[in-house]
Amino acid sequence: MRVDEGVIKFEAKHEHRALAPSRYASLARELAQFRERLVAVGAIGQAPDRYGGAGFGNVSARVGRRDAPAGRRAMLITGTQTGGRPALSLDDFCVVSRYDVASNRVESRGLVLPSSEAMTHGAIYDLSSTIRWVLHGHCPTLWRHARALGIPCTARNVAYGTPAMAREMRRLYESTPLAALGVLAMDGHEDGVIAFGSDGDDTVQAVVEFVALAAQHVVQPH
Repeated sequence: MRVDEGVIKFEAKHEHRALAPSRYASLARELAQFRERLVAVGAIGQAPDRYGGAGFGNVSARVGRRDAPAGRRAMLITGTQTGGRPALSLDDFCVVSRYDVASNRVESRGLVLPSSEAMTHGAIYDLSSTIRWVLHGHCPTLWRHARALGIPCTARNVAYGTPAMAREMRRLYESTPLAALGVLAMDGHEDGVIAFGSDGDDTVQAVVEFVALAAQHVVQPH
């Protein structure tokens, strides 16, 4: 099925069935807690005056084997258009088990379709087996001041949720300080930022701290 903000742009082979609580409930709660911290700084949510009223932001974590090959680094990820929900349960997540940038296709299961950024999350997990968490939010001030803060930025003509965006992840990882910084801005995706890392708490905190730094860059009127 082929499902712009929040619109799925990849082909999804999706199995509609509930995820096993014994396997995924604990991780889903942890992701939901990290998500709440991003909601608190306005990086995840839904508002009628932003992006046509569509929900925004998503979070994921690796599941399964650490040494899984590229394209099969399974993740638990928030479902599409869950950004506006105040709290999430396991039913608001799905598992993406496979993804293929070249064919723009993912395989998933759960009661919801995967986030429109699932392909980008997968491309980031493919960068290193040490990456265990990926967070995507919309931070207008941070996005506008990304370059001033030394944050790598994707090319302006690259849209979110596309194979081209997935390829941008590797370009930035290999040609900028992204590997050490763990934060990037999506120049062609209004207000979009991504953070990733091996520790979920550190990854969330990086976004919170950069949002605070960006606020200090705002020029106050005289």
